[in-house]
Amino acid sequence: MEVGCGRDDPQPKSWNPSQLLSSSSWIQRTSMANSLRTNQVRTVLNCLFTAASQDDETPRWRKPGISWETATSQERADASESTYMPVSPQGGDVLYILARAKRPNIIVEFGTSYGISTIYLAAAVADNGTGHVVSTELNTAKAAAARANLAEARLADYVTILPGDAMTTLNDIPGPIDLVLLDGWKDLCLPLLRSLESRLASGALVVADDINLSSLSGYLEYVRDPANGYVSAAFPVEDGMEISCWTSHGPTDQKGAL
Repeated sequence: MEVGCGRDDPQPKSWNPSQLLSSSSWIQRTSMANSLRTNQVRTVLNCLFTAASQDDETPRWRKPGISWETATSQERADASESTYMPVSPQGGDVLYILARAKRPNIIVEFGTSYGISTIYLAAAVADNGTGHVVSTELNTAKAAAARANLAEARLADYVTILPGDAMTTLNDIPGPIDLVLLDGWKDLCLPLLRSLESRLASGALVVADDINLSSLSGYLEYVRDPANGYVSAAFPVEDGMEISCWTSHGPTDQKGAL
């Protein structure tokens, strides 16, 4: 199986949530005005988008008798190991723009895959000179490939990839969370968002990709209902993005409260 465009698989760094509270220990400032235009980032993104254009969206089941409807999240992730499922180039630019403008301290990404959207977010963090991206990926091969791609793009220092189930791995991320990208399994986007709500900063941005998929209908109904605390609007990129602003009060001391 291809593991993306990275030449080596760098070992994941030890994870200490308390380090996120001191962003200066994570960030090296850069004088580059736009990291997306550097040769190393463009080379990696071009390679990944080329590979993603050959996506075979047919799941490769390792066990007989499994369907998409009956499979667990882990089984779906393993069956989609060779599928990139990327954000579009325009969608990536939107993520970069939002992160540059918001200047988030903590960005949470649900669904790393091969790290395409992660690169856009990390480039914004690098150019802002502050912040960190915490991403999560259920498939271990994809997580390793994403780390390699980020290292080749020279953006690895701005990202932590947590392997495993996001409903568990994100429990220890401290608030306030300033920006969330939901691009994992669509039926889990709403439960995951609700598990993060108690840690969202007031004014936090939440972006969901592929909103034209019917499996996101419940999520869209939720964030578009003002009673749930969001102002939300669709943005027209390929399969569509929903950009929502959390308007409720700042995070509480509870983690993962629904």
